[in-house]
Amino acid sequence: MLDPHALPPNLSHGAAVHPEARPAARLTWDSREASPEVAFVALPGEKMHGNAFVQRALEAGAPFVLTDLDVPRAVRVPDAQAALFDWARHERAKNALVVGITGSAGKTTAKSYAAAALDAHFMPVYNTMPAIACFLIEYGASARPLVVEMGIDRPGEMAELMALVRPDVGVVTTIGPAHLEQLGSVEAIVREKGGILTGTRGLVGAQASAFYTGADSYGFGDVTYAGDDLVLTPRGATFTYGDVLVELPLAARVQAEAAVLGLRLAQEAGLHLPDAAERLAQVQVPGGRYRVHPGRYTVIDDAYNASPVAVTAALDALKTQAGGGRTGRRISVLGRMLELGPTERALHAEVGAYARECADLSYGVGVYARELGERASRTVPELLEALRREVRDGDVVLVKASRGISWTPDKRAQEGVGLDVVVDALLRWRDGQD
Repeated sequence: MLDPHALPPNLSHGAAVHPEARPAARLTWDSREASPEVAFVALPGEKMHGNAFVQRALEAGAPFVLTDLDVPRAVRVPDAQAALFDWARHERAKNALVVGITGSAGKTTAKSYAAAALDAHFMPVYNTMPAIACFLIEYGASARPLVVEMGIDRPGEMAELMALVRPDVGVVTTIGPAHLEQLGSVEAIVREKGGILTGTRGLVGAQASAFYTGADSYGFGDVTYAGDDLVLTPRGATFTYGDVLVELPLAARVQAEAAVLGLRLAQEAGLHLPDAAERLAQVQVPGGRYRVHPGRYTVIDDAYNASPVAVTAALDALKTQAGGGRTGRRISVLGRMLELGPTERALHAEVGAYARECADLSYGVGVYARELGERASRTVPELLEALRREVRDGDVVLVKASRGISWTPDKRAQEGVGLDVVVDALLRWRDGQD
């Protein structure tokens, strides 16, 4: 429990704790999540300050609120955000092993597999600075390791994250064009993400190793720590690590590489590798991160986000699936990739050309539909109509695109295509629910 009356010394001397404040199970900066078990942290936002929602949190029963307001159950501090981060650093210092993971693609997958191998606590999907701070406060004192996803989209952000998380091990999964609107170039991405390797035990994925000469690498082939005898089939991936056989159901190469990372981390932590391999076989990645749904036809849900390197990896995985001929085809369904800057059309065209090589049928939707697929749809409803007519038993359908809205430096909105609705529709049709 998080006791507001037992704050660390760097906070307790500057905080005024209301006598009715009581311990909480966890923290949130979203007042809609406040409850008798969940305390509220009033943080500055892009449009409004969290102080505007303090009363709502108190009415929901929040055990305490971290704020500069003089209200019931307040932990009153001059700056709630600074106090939150100070508290997080204090709790993080109690943990013996914290792993930080970044990269242009594959961060969530690597996090899931590293955490499984280490039997660690790990960050949920939402990985902003406040989310990471709350995670460190809640789990920092645990005897189990912590695995933190450390994504960035602007210069200087990795330095801020490093000051907060201070990982013992820093990992870079991949490097490629992503968030170019803010970071500017692949060279800048290499430099910014490479900050996670400074002052830590550094590990980089096989693809990223070309950008970080001298760093220890993991994966398959010519790397420092390699898995052997990798076999990829529609049923999943198998390989050996040392004398340990690893079997990953419904996994592709990206997941297998993440498993090698996990096993190396477990090995360095002195854990029993056969037990770690058993935990790896049970990993369930979050929806939208290469989740395979087998059935009359197979749907690969990789629709959470997209960048050129991530789409290329997903297409490589699609190639390992059964397909071709009348009994089953490989089908790619691709939408817009966000934050690629002035070269976005060319990057979409490169990805689309590769999709045509890997898939028997390629579909594109949205602004760059014609670049992404031989069959182009302007809108998602048009795409759904085309897919419903085309998809048949035995097919394997990969769905991938960016979601949400990004903002260019001149404040123009760029809308991604949320293809999670396509995944849902394909599954409903397949299972006779629509």
